[in-house]
Amino acid sequence: MPLLIVAFGVALLIFLIVKAKLNTFVSLIITSFVIALVLKIPISQIPTSIETGIGGQLGHLAVIFGFGSMLGRLVSDAGGGFRIARTLIDKFGRRQIQIAVVLASFIVGLALFFEVGLVVLLPIIFVIAREIDLPLIYLGIPMAATLNVTHAFLPPHPAPTAISGIFHANLGHVLLLGVIVAIPTIIVCGPVFNWALHKFYPRVYRKDVDISVLGDFKEFRLAETPHFGISVLTAMMPVILIAIATICSFVLPKENVVNQTIQFIGAPDAAMLLSLLFAVYTMGISRHLNMKQVSQSMVEASKQIAMMLLIIGGGGAFKQVLVDGGISQYISTIFAHTNMSPLLAAWLVAALLRVSLGSATVASLTAAGLVAPLIAQTGANAALMVLAVGAGSVFADHVNDAGFWMIKEYFGLTLKETFLSWTTLTSVLSITGLLSVLGVSLFV
Repeated sequence: MPLLIVAFGVALLIFLIVKAKLNTFVSLIITSFVIALVLKIPISQIPTSIETGIGGQLGHLAVIFGFGSMLGRLVSDAGGGFRIARTLIDKFGRRQIQIAVVLASFIVGLALFFEVGLVVLLPIIFVIAREIDLPLIYLGIPMAATLNVTHAFLPPHPAPTAISGIFHANLGHVLLLGVIVAIPTIIVCGPVFNWALHKFYPRVYRKDVDISVLGDFKEFRLAETPHFGISVLTAMMPVILIAIATICSFVLPKENVVNQTIQFIGAPDAAMLLSLLFAVYTMGISRHLNMKQVSQSMVEASKQIAMMLLIIGGGGAFKQVLVDGGISQYISTIFAHTNMSPLLAAWLVAALLRVSLGSATVASLTAAGLVAPLIAQTGANAALMVLAVGAGSVFADHVNDAGFWMIKEYFGLTLKETFLSWTTLTSVLSITGLLSVLGVSLFV
C-alpha cells in the first residue's frame, strides 16, 4: 500500500505538470497536501510538515544557491566564460578540440547552471565549429555532457548541495569525490560517446545548423574580456576554498588556529560570500564598472533562480510529507532486507523518479528523502550516496524535461534524433556515473 501511495503521488505530479500544464512549484505543493491526506497525517499537522520541508530545504541552500548564481552571472556578463572557452580552444587546436571544449565547459559549468551554461557556451562553440569546419553537435556533445555532469555531481550546484544537507554529508567530501567520479564519466560521455554516435548515427552531425533560436546573445571582443587566469580563478574560487578546507581538515589538528580559520573560510556559506565579493572586484570594479551595473547583474541572477528556489522548496515539502507519513522508513526497510547495495538502491529510486517527473532536481530531492534512512541502517558513505542519487537524477532525459527541448532546438534535431542522441547520452552518463561511484566505494 505505501508503494501504491508513492506511485499515486508521482502520477498526480506528472498529471499536474505535463497534462494540466500547472507550475511545478504549485504542483508540488498540491501533491504534498493530497499525499499527506492519503497518508492520514493529522490535518492540523500538514501545514507544519510542508513548512518544515520548505524551510529545512532552503535554509542554508538559499545562501549558497543565491550567491552562486550571482557569481556565475558576473563571470558571464563580464565575458569571463567567453575568454575561458576561446583561450582553451585556441591553445589546444583542432586536433584536441574536444579536450578544450570539455575543460572550458567544466570550468564554466562549476559557476553556471546547466541551461545557463548552454546559453553562454553555445554561441562560442558555434563560431569555433564554423571556423574549423566541424558539425556543431561534434563540439556540442562533450559540452552538454560536461555541463550535465557538473550539474549532477558537484556543489555548489543546487541538487548535490541540497542532497548533502539531507544526508548530512560533508560538502567538501562530496566535492572531492564528485570530481573523481566526474572525470571518467566525462571521458565516456564526451569523446567516447561522440565517437560511437558518429559511427552508428552520423546523420545528426550536420554543418548547416541555425542557432537563431537562441535569440540575441551578447557578443564580446576578446580584448575587452577579463584575462584567462583571473576568469578561471573567479569561476573556480568556491571550489578552491571548499577543497582547501576539506584537505586541511584531514592533515591539520582540529584545535589548530590556522585550521579553524581555514575551516571558517571554507565553510560553504562563507566560501560563496567571499567568492562573490572577489567576483564583484575582478569582474566588476577592476574593469571600471560602477556598482549600479554590478548590482544589476546580481539582480538579474536573482530573477533567474527565483522559481528554481521555489521548486527546490516544493521538493522539500513533498519529501517531508513522505518522511512524516512513514513512506521513507517503509522503503528503507524494504531495501534493508535485500542484498542490494544502498548506492544502487539510491540510484534506482532517483532514476525512476527522473524518468517519471522530468526535473532532475525534484527527482533527486524526492529520492533523497526516501532513501535517507538507508545511510544509518547500512552505514553507507553519505557523500557517495549523494553522488549515487545525482547519477540517477540525470537518467534518460526525455520530453518531460526542459533540457531535452533545449538540446533539440539548439542543435536543430528532430524528435527522433534527440531521443537517439541526447536521451541515450544521458542514460549512458547516469550509468557510467553509477559505475564510477561503485568503483570509488571500493576504496572509500
